[in-house]
Order: sequence, then structure tokens, then C-alpha cells
Amino acid sequence: MKLTHLGTTSKNGGCPELYATDRGTYIVQGARVTDPEALATLRERGLPEHETAVEIPQALLRFAPESA
Repeated sequence: MKLTHLGTTSKNGGCPELYATDRGTYIVQGARVTDPEALATLRERGLPEHETAVEIPQALLRFAPESA
């Protein structure tokens, strides 16, 4: 899978980062959600055990292209 870096709001490198893939998808690098209440809500909504969620600042979304 080829990644294209779209942007970051980090001042010193690292997360959060937003990437586009050559498969028409996006990859988000961010802080893993570890809050028990948030995880319980995500699990109730169907998040399987083999997946995780990451938290990103709203400002990172400015790098996401508008849908075509």
C-alpha cells in the first residue's frame, strides 16, 4: 500500500498525521483511545476487539480533501 502524506498539526513531528492510500482510503495516526467510557461506547456501537480507535484534533481534518 502506498501512502501519501496529506498533513499534520504537530509542531515537532509525530502524531497526529493524515495519509491517503492508493486504495482510495485514509490512514490516521493519532493517540490511541484508552478511556474506558469511550471504549465501552465504541464497543456497544460495534467496534470489534481486533480494531482500535484513535483521537485526532479537529484541525487535522482540514487536510482531508473534499469528496469528489
